[in-house]
Amino acid sequence: MTAMRRFLASGWLSTYAFLYVVFLYLPVIFLPIFSVNSAATPKFPLSGFTLKWYEDLPRTPALLDAAWNSLVVGLSASILSTVLGILAARSITRYRYAGRRAINGLIMAPLVLPEIIVAISMLLVILQLGLSLSLFTIVLGHVLICVPYSMTVLTAGFEGFDRSLEEASADLGESAFGTFRRVTLPMVAPAIISSLLVCFTISLDEFIIAFFLTGTEATLPIYIWGQLRFAAKLPGVLALGTLLLAASFLLMTIAEILRRRATRRTQNDGGLHV
Repeated sequence: MTAMRRFLASGWLSTYAFLYVVFLYLPVIFLPIFSVNSAATPKFPLSGFTLKWYEDLPRTPALLDAAWNSLVVGLSASILSTVLGILAARSITRYRYAGRRAINGLIMAPLVLPEIIVAISMLLVILQLGLSLSLFTIVLGHVLICVPYSMTVLTAGFEGFDRSLEEASADLGESAFGTFRRVTLPMVAPAIISSLLVCFTISLDEFIIAFFLTGTEATLPIYIWGQLRFAAKLPGVLALGTLLLAASFLLMTIAEILRRRATRRTQNDGGLHV
């Protein structure tokens, strides 16, 4: 009877997981399908196959400017978030001090707070400081929401690190900074690269923060939002959305591979996994 219950439970869980994945990703599958439809209206049956919507993308100056802005913002936010994430993850995993858990909770707070509330709060603070809305303010907002993701990835890389390796380096006469650069960073390098990719992907796809903090320079999500007002622009938006979807999937896949590699390299004993 117990075995039967376990079988039924596992069967229901598998069915639920399958239905959940279908519900979550089925609408996304229609995006690349309609992006190669020759008709401007996304509907079935498809009128024909064409790549002209993709061919028109490089001929749109506003799109190229938005893509460049997203690249600048994404690289800046990912680098700053990863640097801050390294410092925070190192502090949380290496040292024990009063308020450590509270600080960790505050860093992770943007993950559970409504993003629109975070965006409005950031806007009010920036205006009170007298800053003009620009790509710089978007970077600040993206850093705020990317640091928790960076810290999550990096904490996993630092937790399995054996402190005796650092102690051995210090015994050999290496300085604290040299030990961190020569011993610690190479061991957690896959986690660092994974953090960079995750943060860049989040920044690339983020809309709400950018919508409130953008000035005259739009990022790709803001550009897409503006194009949705015109029905004739919809096929190009679908093509651009497909490219962003593919890029995000590729970056997240690489980040997950690197995260698992970091987990294998730093085991509970902190040694190299051979």
